[in-house]
Amino acid sequence: MLRNGAAGGGGPAAGGAAGQRPVRVWCDGCYDMVHYGHSNQLRQARAMGDYLIVGVHTDEEIAKHKGPPVFTQEERYKMVQAIKWVDEIAPGAPYVTTLETLDKYNCDFCVHGDDITLTIDGKDTYEEVKTAGRYRECKRTQGVSTTDLVGRMLLMTKAHHSNIGPKGHSPWTGVSQFLQTSQKIIQFASGKEPQPGDTIIYVAGAFDLFHIGHVDFLEKVHQLSERPYIIAGLHFDQEVNRYKGKNYPIMNIHERTLSVLACRYVSEVVIGAPYAVTADLLDHFRVTLVCHGMTEVVSDKDGSDPYEEPKRRGIFQLVDSGSNLTTDLIVQRIIKNRLEFEARNQKKEAKELAVLEAMKKLEEKH
Repeated sequence: MLRNGAAGGGGPAAGGAAGQRPVRVWCDGCYDMVHYGHSNQLRQARAMGDYLIVGVHTDEEIAKHKGPPVFTQEERYKMVQAIKWVDEIAPGAPYVTTLETLDKYNCDFCVHGDDITLTIDGKDTYEEVKTAGRYRECKRTQGVSTTDLVGRMLLMTKAHHSNIGPKGHSPWTGVSQFLQTSQKIIQFASGKEPQPGDTIIYVAGAFDLFHIGHVDFLEKVHQLSERPYIIAGLHFDQEVNRYKGKNYPIMNIHERTLSVLACRYVSEVVIGAPYAVTADLLDHFRVTLVCHGMTEVVSDKDGSDPYEEPKRRGIFQLVDSGSNLTTDLIVQRIIKNRLEFEARNQKKEAKELAVLEAMKKLEEKH
């Protein structure tokens, strides 16, 4: 059971200390496949000041430097805005971070992870702000990267990985290099208890590869009450594998916990929630409403409806997020994008090789 902080939590009050101008911090990036590593970077950046502005690049700008993104700019803007440490987003931020951009948004300095980002012509995108002394560095989150997650998804599609092991476990629960610590959980869960007058809403699921479809659903649930207190129940890996099949979940329970905790709409997380929403659970958390999206509800092991008790109490509600995005569709989209990207690179390399060979032949003739 993990309590989550208010939307802005993670630094001093947004107004700064009495009589002082608040410190405004700038971060920027593609934020194409947002994961808890990105959220952790933004958490650290927010803690360095009082107000965090996140610049998100356009599809066109990313395509020029890195190849086309998986998610559209509108999806990426919404995803970043849903991270609770973000105070404001700046859509269409330039790929190269300049002093002009920092001044435009009245930011004192810019924060980036301890990895180098290069432009298409090999220049450090933060060179100008580094030289001016308006650059700070934060630690990368060990054990997670977009490349690593894509690798897990690509392996999922290969026939010899399609069978789950004898114990019915997803192979990814062991593949992840991420090591959960109580410190990391405390950093993400900045703790507020439900107050009198709050509507305590319970939602449950895998929340695997926490994505825009999840954000749309949680935002809709959040809008159901003036004072919502949303508790997200996360199922253990083995349970997720039972009802999702294949090699799911892609992220293990520890990774999924941090992903959900980073969302501004969630107040608390139950790690390893029971699949059936029981009377004990509803009474323990004093739940007034239980919500589920429009996806299929798989029966419990004994064939019963996991939402039988909330339905009996008349507190169950289906919520249409207006989004048809599921983790399955997201995985398909990412794999398609990555395979096209690799095919393009192979063609480009073949062209470059052909040009070099042609030049070599010309030199040999002369």
